[in-house]
Formats: sequence, C-alpha cells, structure tokens
Amino acid sequence: MLEKFKNHLDQNFPHLYGKKLLLTVSGGIDSVVLVHLCKKIQLEIGVAHCNFQLRDTESDEDELFVQELCTQYNIPIFIQKFSTSDYAVQRKLSTQLAARELRYNWFNEIIENNNYDYIVTAHHLDDQIETFLINLTRGTGLEGLTGIPEQNDKIIRPLLIFSRNEIENFANKNQIDWREDSSNASDKYLRNKIRHAVVPVLKQLNPSFLTSFQETLNHLKQSVELVEDVTAIMYERIVTQLDNKIQINIEELLKLKNYKSYLYQWLKEYGFTAWNDIYNLPHTQSGKQVFSNSYILLKDRNYLLLSPKEKEELKESFFINENLKNHKVPLNLSFCNISYISNSDNNIIFVDEDKLQFPLEIRKKKEGDSFYPSGMNGKKKLSKYFKDEKYSLLEKEEQWLLVSNNEIVWVIGKRADQRFLANENTQNTLKIELK
Repeated sequence: MLEKFKNHLDQNFPHLYGKKLLLTVSGGIDSVVLVHLCKKIQLEIGVAHCNFQLRDTESDEDELFVQELCTQYNIPIFIQKFSTSDYAVQRKLSTQLAARELRYNWFNEIIENNNYDYIVTAHHLDDQIETFLINLTRGTGLEGLTGIPEQNDKIIRPLLIFSRNEIENFANKNQIDWREDSSNASDKYLRNKIRHAVVPVLKQLNPSFLTSFQETLNHLKQSVELVEDVTAIMYERIVTQLDNKIQINIEELLKLKNYKSYLYQWLKEYGFTAWNDIYNLPHTQSGKQVFSNSYILLKDRNYLLLSPKEKEELKESFFINENLKNHKVPLNLSFCNISYISNSDNNIIFVDEDKLQFPLEIRKKKEGDSFYPSGMNGKKKLSKYFKDEKYSLLEKEEQWLLVSNNEIVWVIGKRADQRFLANENTQNTLKIELK
C-alpha cells in the first residue's frame, strides 16, 4: 500500500511535496494510517483533531490517543473542543451537519494562521460508494453521482483509491493501533445503514464490485466534463453578460432540444430550488420572477434576466445638501459651480441652481412620476418614457432619479428635465456629473 500511495502522489499530487499539510485525524483507522503513510514518505505534516464532545469519555480518550500519536512522531498538533449539540440547536442543523460546519471552519482558520498549504483528509473508496448511494437515494444530478472529489480547492483526499480492506490490512501488517468509534456500529445514521446492510450485498453479488465502481465513477466524471464543455459553448451563443447580470435569449434557448438541462447547468450555482418554475419561465408572461436567497430570475419580453437581489440599503432615498461637492452613495455624483455651459452628454448636465430646492433627493421611481424630457415638447409620464426608451423591467427598477422638491431634475445618466437646465440667462450654473 505504501508503494501504491507514493506512486499515486507522484502521478496525481506532485504539488504536495515540499508543502505544509494539515491532516485531519479522528483517531480512527483511516486517519491514523494516513499519518503513517505521510510520515513514511517524509511529507511535512501537522495534525488537527476535533473533540465534538458527543460520546462522553470516549471523545476525550480519542483526543488523548491522537495527542500521544503526535508526540510519538513529533508532529505538531491542534486540538479543539466543540459544544456540537448546542451549536446544532442554535443553527437548527443536524448533529452531522453541525460537526461538519464546525470542523471545516476551524481547519480553514488553522491553515490561514499557521501557513499550511492544504487540508488532507482520509476519505477512502468505501466512503465514495456510500456517498454515491446516499446521493442516489435522495435524488441527484450527474455531479452527485461522481462522488467525493480528490481535490476541492485546498482539500486533498489521497486515499480515495484505497478500499477499507486495504487500509485494514496495512494497519494490521504494520501493527498500527487505532481507536474504534462506537457510533459506527449504530444504524441510527443513513451512512451506517448503507455501510452495514447495502454495500456488503453489492460486494457479494459482484466480487469485483469495487473495481467496477471505480470504472463507473471514471465514466461519470468524463460525462460531467463533456456536459461542462457543451454548456460552455452554448453559453457563449445564448447568454450575454451585463455587468453583474446575465441575459438569456429565450428564442435561441428554446431551439435547444434539452433547454432545461442547459438552464440547470447555467443557473445551479445561484441557489435556486424551484426548478420547475424556472423551466416554465420562458413560456410565461413578462414580469414573472423566480427567487433564490440572493438572486432574481426575471422573464422580460424575449429574455430571462438574472440579477442579484438589491441590498436593503439601496432601496432607500439619499439626500444631498447644498454645500456638498461629491456624493458617492448609491451613485458617484459631483457638483461644481461654473460660469459657462459646455457640451453635455448622458453623464453631465448643467442646471440652474436657483431653480433647485435643497436638499436634493436620489431615489427610485414612484407611482405618478412625470417630467419634461430635454429635447422633447411637453410633459411625459416617467412610465411612458421608460416604455418609449424600451427599458426592460429590471432596468426600470434599477434606474435612479435626481429629484428637487419631488420634481425630477434628471433621470440619472439618461435624460435631464428641461425646466431645470441652465441657459444664457442663468446666474448660477451648477454642473452635475455622474462619475
């Protein structure tokens, strides 16, 4: 096993040599064998041990065992006790999820504060099988069937090619002691039920099950890569990036036979769960929206528009006092008194300061808003202006207005109000610029 481990690192993880590695060690056979393998090939390692205080004195005995192991091999060790049950109640999490959140938050703190390069865990091939079956029973996409990744950012799992039997044989052959977690014998958790009742049957039905499973995983990973390549190509054709928003062309999208699959691939990272609503969105009327915790997907005429939810503070009004020269929230506006009028553009207007009533206000549209657009004759409702200018629904919601005494001075960055513009008779000209 040692030679196989060394060859595996040489071929797949050569970047680990010369790096500082933080091994997560529970005291169980898998993590203890990982310590021995890393020491044998002289990797620079430290150990992190979590005491979740879930098994009374047994948890403390595990901690003591890992301390003694590290003393024996002169390995730096980090130990943290967690009030896991209290944390789970406070965060409304299962005990397993609470423990996972606690330990990985702490591991990341260690590597940042102590200059470690990677976190190394002892997940093995049987863990892969159990994770595959758990995801399968709960329902999942291709990604959920590819198992645990060998590397996920700074987390490395170099034992995934080894079965539990290989690890046990290595430990017994080298007279390695370890701690047995009594909770592993219980069928209280789904993983244990699969480990005890399902996997043995699969191995009995097919003595080469582990080899077959590894081949299946490789095929699935190749399929995922193929899907990612194709969805990236179609993304370039159908999706347009607009600052912090994306725009999906519905007409082009619906030409795809499996358009739902493309939508899922493009939008899965944004936290949506109402997938049936998303798949129906291209066929609904304009204005229909689907929400995740942080994003909005909006049907707007011929497009689906994805944008982040607006922060609450950006929904308020902002006021500008008379002597203020620069205003930075929510937009960067500058105010300057000048004695001339030069050419203006969408980002610069010249107004008669004597016609303004301070404080000025920056706000979004309100029902009944109207103004006198420069270059046009007469009054126009803001809603009609938006329609004529072909504003999307999202653009209407995002447009800021500069207002004096509830009268629109400027549809900022778009059109000024004729009534406030400076002319040859203006005594006090104010230049307002959108930076």
